[in-house]
Amino acid sequence: MSEAEGGLSLLADILRVVEKTSPLTRSVLDGYRPELTILKTGILTQVEQGIARVKGLPGVQAEELIRFPGNRLGIAFDIHIDSVGVVLLDEGSDLSSGMEVHRTGRVLEVPVGEGLIGRVVDAVCRPRDNKGPVTAVEYRYVERKAPDIMDRLPVTEPLQTGIKVIDTLIPIGKGQRELIIGDRQTGKTAIALDTIINQKGKDIICIYCAIGKESSFIAKVVSELTKQGAMDYTMVMTAVGEDPPGLQYTAPYSATTVGEYFLDSGRDVLIVYDDLTRHARIYREISLLLRRPPGREAFPGDIFYIHSRLLERSGHLNDALGGGSLTSLPIVETQAQNISAYIPTNLISITDGQVYLSPELFHKGQLPSVDVGRSVSRVGGKAQRRAYRVVAGDLRLSYTQFEELETFSRIGTRLDEQTLSILGRGRRVRESLKQSQYDTMSPCEQITVLVAVTRGVFDRIPMEDITSVEKAIRSSVRELLPEICERIESDKDLSDEDWQSLVRIARETADAYIQRKEDARSPGIEKEA
Repeated sequence: MSEAEGGLSLLADILRVVEKTSPLTRSVLDGYRPELTILKTGILTQVEQGIARVKGLPGVQAEELIRFPGNRLGIAFDIHIDSVGVVLLDEGSDLSSGMEVHRTGRVLEVPVGEGLIGRVVDAVCRPRDNKGPVTAVEYRYVERKAPDIMDRLPVTEPLQTGIKVIDTLIPIGKGQRELIIGDRQTGKTAIALDTIINQKGKDIICIYCAIGKESSFIAKVVSELTKQGAMDYTMVMTAVGEDPPGLQYTAPYSATTVGEYFLDSGRDVLIVYDDLTRHARIYREISLLLRRPPGREAFPGDIFYIHSRLLERSGHLNDALGGGSLTSLPIVETQAQNISAYIPTNLISITDGQVYLSPELFHKGQLPSVDVGRSVSRVGGKAQRRAYRVVAGDLRLSYTQFEELETFSRIGTRLDEQTLSILGRGRRVRESLKQSQYDTMSPCEQITVLVAVTRGVFDRIPMEDITSVEKAIRSSVRELLPEICERIESDKDLSDEDWQSLVRIARETADAYIQRKEDARSPGIEKEA
């Protein structure tokens, strides 16, 4: 008899036994459904530098939240046959081998809503400003899908930074991703903070996300934003260097999730990531502790993906989805001006342009130290007011000519009058592009100053007096030409008479300044005579 026939015979014998049982026994057997009970627990085997190894946890999924003793949480990062690598979101120095851990069946969520505006929170939106608990409208997943291409609009609306050289030559639009890149201590954070401060009264929600910074640095930033009145529309999310690596890794995604709540409400949002170099290093640290194979510069192979999926969530939504925008200003730090390193080149390829800060210009006192030649905005004039387009062409041309001539003039001995004139105006253009931190300027003030320098109004002004004359011109144009300022702000075309009025006011103000200075010298000269 074959095996198949034997099996059928055994099944027939079982059926005959069941038929002979009583009706009560048969009903019990029919209602019995065996259930396999799986305990969703595991045993902690190792804890080291914010990384835990756990055995067990059957059925655990990638990025699932794992609960440790003391109500502490971690994220399942590496799932192997015999163990799970978990990145801790809380301090785990007192965890030890043998402790029981549990699955939660959830992924990381953060609270979102208006209650976060003006607050200082950590990477999972727990308060760090001693102002009580955060009030949330809802909870949203930290990892979310980026908007589809068909859900987006072109970037055409300007986002003013209040910084002349950027708004004129490297314009940023709402929904754009503009990288701020440069060596350490060259003013990258200063540009980002000025941009946040300049959004006052413009109905734009700002989020400053600090990754791996020192607590004293965060306190200084919050103090300055409060002093400038920017905390009324700004949230500060911090993941300081003392925090577990998991919190530092999660911070930019959590900040973007908070921003997306306002984006989906049709609001405009600005997010500063300060900085993604530290974020990449934290991810490298996590990956190496999890025994993932290192690649170029010891970074794991998916380092590009962690930033691309973050920055792809920025954009300008179409009117059907509310028409909101999310603008990103990621900051990346270079070493010895090496912009061709792994992380900088990754972010340059992801973003829509970069503002490059030169340490050489910084040490020369050219602040902000923006290198116009290496900086670019791939959106360009499409996200710029009409008045800027008229000024930007002449300004860039004269500045480029000046830089080339200045290089050659260093080795020349005799220069003709035309070359000396170009060099003189170029130096004044460079001087006029200087701007103090927290001294943001309106579009009307910027346009007037820059059109004045390109039309030769500053040619007779000594270099040391340009800053003072500029302040006087800014004050004059606000008081005497409010109608033209309104047309610039509302992005209307200016007539030839308008441009002549701007130049006239600038020239009269400059002449009056020169006259006052000469009058101030006169008594001293007469006394010597």
